[in-house]
Amino acid sequence: MSTQARVSDSETTQPETPARNTRAWLVLLLAGAFEIGYAVSVGGSEGFTVLAWSASAVVFFLLTLFALSVALKSIDVGIGYAVWAGIGSIGAAVFGSILFDEQLTVLRAVWLAVIIGGVVWLKLADSPKLTEGGAAEGR
Repeated sequence: MSTQARVSDSETTQPETPARNTRAWLVLLLAGAFEIGYAVSVGGSEGFTVLAWSASAVVFFLLTLFALSVALKSIDVGIGYAVWAGIGSIGAAVFGSILFDEQLTVLRAVWLAVIIGGVVWLKLADSPKLTEGGAAEGR
């Protein structure tokens, strides 16, 4: 590897800061919103036979993958993917019931609440205060 390549690699590597972590989580939330748009669009496309819904699905698909990939630069893949999928699942269930007259029963709502609780706990587990405290205790 050339010296120039090593220098440019080290220049692009930025230390993890609370502000950067916050931005990554905001981008992950945006990716989740795009995932909701994708899921709803696929549902409305009726097997990609309705042009407007199909075009919307393609756009949201590209947006959600781009935003997710940006967020995963700073967030662990397992955590980021779980949060992204959780947001998409909850949003698809809620908007599916509104737009497509799908049933949202009490039991389904309870399990969606469990997903929401899991997403919140995953975010808390990624908190710098918690991870630094845990690392200090392990020494």
